Amino acid sequence: MFMSRMIRVLGLSIIFNLQFSIFNLLNAQNSYGDLVRQGMEALKTDSIQRADSLFRAAVKAEPHQEANYLLYRYLGQIREQQGRQQDALDCYTSGLGQKPDDVELRLDRAALLYRMGNESRALSDYSDVLRRQPKHIEALLMRAHIFSGLRDYKSARIDYETVLRLEPMNERAQVGLILVNDHSGRPREALDQINALVGIFPQNALFRAVRGGMLQRRRLYEQALFDLSEAIRLDPTNADYYVSRATLYLDMRKRRLARQDTQEAIRLGADPREMASLLKK
Repeated sequence: MFMSRMIRVLGLSIIFNLQFSIFNLLNAQNSYGDLVRQGMEALKTDSIQRADSLFRAAVKAEPHQEANYLLYRYLGQIREQQGRQQDALDCYTSGLGQKPDDVELRLDRAALLYRMGNESRALSDYSDVLRRQPKHIEALLMRAHIFSGLRDYKSARIDYETVLRLEPMNERAQVGLILVNDHSGRPREALDQINALVGIFPQNALFRAVRGGMLQRRRLYEQALFDLSEAIRLDPTNADYYVSRATLYLDMRKRRLARQDTQEAIRLGADPREMASLLKK
């Protein structure tokens, strides 16, 4: 259900506050409270179109209601479910206009901005979260990832190392730091690091896939193929691994095999347009 999916993405530390705010909304003795109450019931039954209409009506009925930031968050998440990214962004921004210090709402907007390709605004939102909560793991990981994409490897390294001080076994930070090393003039160190991780965790599909990509960049195609095929064997429902192997097959001039992997990736949820573009290279 949409409601249960939404609750699962919330940090446990904020669930009590969220539930308390919702309790206050639901017990408002007026038309606003009735609209919110009906909207929450609609969410429970996955009637997201009806929930959307009811929440919009509630906001319109009392536009200055303090708790509207929660409704804007719901509306943003509903619009994301519907593929209406710009509308979702507008909702998150309206919510932050009412409560600029709400971390979870800002994280929602940051993640959406990143998916929309607006890395600079996403970076600003993640940095704002970290000014308020310097040890927020997800914000650190995403900011490091964006820094790396912008080739600001020094800043990316600082964020990844911060995560690893907080969570030494965080796989995303381990891999991120290795890739930063690989792209910033420390390729031998990076390869030694990923070899060590694969040696310690040979059944870890992510580490296999990362090493496969690194070997591919070094044009060690047969070794890369072994690792990527192992990653797929260990995690056969991960579309990204099929995409990675497809790009390797293209480098190896094996277009038929590349096409087979893109078709499997599409079956597992990859974007058909992106896969068609890949095969045109």
